Amino acid sequence: MDKFLIKGPSKVRGKVSIPGSKNASLPILAATLLFDKEVIVKNLPRVKDLEVMISLLKSLGSKITLSKDKKTAKIINPKKMKTFANYSIVKKMRGSFLVLGPLVAKHKNSKCSLPGGCNLGARPVNYHLEALKKLGMSYTLKDGYILAKSKGKLKGAVITFPKVSVGATENLIIAACLAKSKTTLHRCAIEPEIKDLTNFLNSAGAKIKWSGRTCIIEGVNSLKQTEYSIMSDRIMAGTFCIAACINQGDLEIENINSKIINTELNLLRRVGARIRCIENKIYIKGPKKIKSIKNIKTKEYPGVATDLQSQLMVLMCKAHGKSNITENIFENRFMHVAELRRLGAKINIQKNTAIIQGVKKLVAAPLMSSDLRASISLVLAGMSAEGESRVDRIYHLDRGAENFEKQLKKIGVNIKRVK
Repeated sequence: MDKFLIKGPSKVRGKVSIPGSKNASLPILAATLLFDKEVIVKNLPRVKDLEVMISLLKSLGSKITLSKDKKTAKIINPKKMKTFANYSIVKKMRGSFLVLGPLVAKHKNSKCSLPGGCNLGARPVNYHLEALKKLGMSYTLKDGYILAKSKGKLKGAVITFPKVSVGATENLIIAACLAKSKTTLHRCAIEPEIKDLTNFLNSAGAKIKWSGRTCIIEGVNSLKQTEYSIMSDRIMAGTFCIAACINQGDLEIENINSKIINTELNLLRRVGARIRCIENKIYIKGPKKIKSIKNIKTKEYPGVATDLQSQLMVLMCKAHGKSNITENIFENRFMHVAELRRLGAKINIQKNTAIIQGVKKLVAAPLMSSDLRASISLVLAGMSAEGESRVDRIYHLDRGAENFEKQLKKIGVNIKRVK
């Protein structure tokens, strides 16, 4: 099993280019199931989660041709597709569940596995199901599979989500594109990746409009051929910005629209970073003295991204004074805390709030990843700590961070991948 060896502390200096967004690519690839015509999707990131989604689409019958660099996919669907999303694939990635909406909308039925480790009450898939039910889908649960069908085309409806949910918003937008008449979705998630999904669908002739957290979809009979380039990954951009702040780094970050991480950039200005944003570039210099922040709270976009919470916590471990980070999106998203403590971090957890007392230095230790974003934060912590740290179980990181160690090496980090 691969692991990273990191010798710190490191100052990052130089230039990084941000790859395509994993979180935008997955729903867009799922949405290609709606098409009869050829679809070309560009700027795909080279990460494991994309490989899983492409494998799932192929298992359903999609013919997918990848470019040599695997960043462009040409997708052609047969007239008759399979509608069985097997657990052996879906268990690998929760985003696989996004195929349910398009399969029912296009083919009137689906047998789709529940995502691995999930039931209808946790990280609620029931938001997806109950909303699709209002469009005319019926379903039963049997042996860990959703058996879904519709009598004829799905029909537009007015739906208010009980809670803001990224996945449910995506599934419903995709499904509603081919529904009869108009669908109005209230209390939608409005992450940039969701706007990228609707831009993609509109490029193919869908009729989707936004008004705040309300999305209005006029159903169409079919979607036309399209070619679309995925947005850049704002989470990776934010990660590199945080990396620049940890130890007086100096980075030029290109291929990113700074507006989509404006909330996080304002936080980094508060810790003392000097930041300039020009066109699709961010120039950022880390502070000599990292200032603490007492009120960091993750929230649905445009709030602080939960996917950057663990990276921000590493930064606050090096701040002068006490900081608080409250996690409002996911339970169990403090699994990295125990590992940071192994480096000498002083963190106290009270319910969903982490209270962090900054320390002068972190000291290297063996570390173990628990999830994608936590593994990235442990790499940042290893870069900041004195001595050689080992980060195990980095397959989590490979799910969503393209060539992370190669990018880090280019900007001065002593990191290598070993077996």
